[in-house]
Amino acid sequence: MADIKGSFYRHKKTCQFCADQVGEIDYKDIKLLSRFITERGKMVPSRVSATCAKHQRSVSKAIKRARFLALLPFVND
Repeated sequence: MADIKGSFYRHKKTCQFCADQVGEIDYKDIKLLSRFITERGKMVPSRVSATCAKHQRSVSKAIKRARFLALLPFVND
């Protein structure tokens, strides 16, 4: 029974932006932002993308700005 607890243990994912010490996320960097959007156009949650809360807020703000300027689609059909 002691093995069961150890088998479910997973390592904590690290934030890519914290590891690279990124200061600000640019809304014009479409290649970077497209990694945080699904095929249907939804934003990927932080538990999936493994970004910290601070950087997840900046990513979502950058995605919204890029959508407003028509750099990213609101919905993919």
